[in-house]
Amino acid sequence: MGNCSPQRDYVILAIRTPPREEQNESNKNYHPKLADVDEEWVTAHASQLSRMLPGGLLVLGVFIVAAPELAKDIQNALRKLVFSVEKSVVKKRLWNFTEEEVSDRVALHICSATKKILCRTYDMQDPKSSPKPADWKYQSGLSAFWLSLECTINVNIHIPLSATSVSYELEKNTRNGLTRWAKQIEEGVFLINGQAKEDDTELLEGQSQSSSHRSAAMVQVCSGSINLKGAVKCRAYIHNNKPKVKDAIQALKRDIINTLSDRCEILFEDLLINEAPAKKNSEREFHALPHRVFASIAGSNVMLCDYKFGDETAGEIQERFTEMLDQVVHGEAMHIAEEINTVDINPPVDNTDDMQQIQLTKATLLSKLQQNMACASSGVARRSEQGQRTLKKVPPTYTQRVALRVLGSTEGQNAAKDPERMKAPAEPETRSTTG
Repeated sequence: MGNCSPQRDYVILAIRTPPREEQNESNKNYHPKLADVDEEWVTAHASQLSRMLPGGLLVLGVFIVAAPELAKDIQNALRKLVFSVEKSVVKKRLWNFTEEEVSDRVALHICSATKKILCRTYDMQDPKSSPKPADWKYQSGLSAFWLSLECTINVNIHIPLSATSVSYELEKNTRNGLTRWAKQIEEGVFLINGQAKEDDTELLEGQSQSSSHRSAAMVQVCSGSINLKGAVKCRAYIHNNKPKVKDAIQALKRDIINTLSDRCEILFEDLLINEAPAKKNSEREFHALPHRVFASIAGSNVMLCDYKFGDETAGEIQERFTEMLDQVVHGEAMHIAEEINTVDINPPVDNTDDMQQIQLTKATLLSKLQQNMACASSGVARRSEQGQRTLKKVPPTYTQRVALRVLGSTEGQNAAKDPERMKAPAEPETRSTTG
């Protein structure tokens, strides 16, 4: 893991993939064959490790320590692994590399007997790329030459859910909403120590600039929502070799996007594993996103991170750090970065049955009302033919007004405005209307 640049890559740690439990129990003197390398296990470790990296740091490739007799077949195995690892790591990212960024990844072979090192790189943009030779050099004090960048971002993300969304689509809808939010972050304007600076200036100097960028509002019909709220602590590192402002901002933006996306993914994984008691689709749910825990690594000023739920102990986090990084992380080297961040899930409500009942009730009332109106109209017609006095328009009776209010329909409203159109029963002038 480390940082890549057009001139060279800077590697901070070469981290051994933890063995499976059955391998731990086997004879330590046993040297497995190359065919025994578990590609799925290696890529899973790389994906877990990528969550622990702050902005600016990446999984740069893979290495193998192998016996001399495996040297002939080692390059094919490394090639396969390096492409699999990159595919696994990139798959869940919500941002893309720019055209200017380096797409080469490292495949390193260390001979267990002679300690000889063979380093090659492959272009991840070209699945058929040929290996290119590269120099592997050790440099003392490299881990100390890193600039630390920090920021806190207040998050309040509203992700709408359509009426057709179901519970198993919550993770998919959350990712789609975070993808839109990630684009806003990438287009946002960042201030360095309270000042806006030109992208190509060096990080510690440059003139201020103004920005007129505005984001457009979007209106979307929804019947439910997912809301992410909280203050997120973000951290990034760039190598202290004439860093540019754009490099610093890019590293921070990617850490902001990564940490929120990773937390949501971890939360959904936890809900799936623990299988919480099922709730009705209409019930609102509140969940706390895991805290971000930073830890120092030996021999470097760079801090890596993990995520902790409220019921997890410091010992469990410490053990996970040790397993993932293949080095001991002491408890005093860890600290929780923030307070509780929450996810509020307000699922879509299925009102189909209720609407059908309302429509049935309206239809029944309308039918009865029309029958009463028809009877009254018939009586009025007979009285008119017999020379009754002229009738005036009268307001609907109390019963009719109640019926119209329940109906709440266009037909009912039009009838209220025009009783003749409604065929309301007319009464003599001498009779008052109750209501």
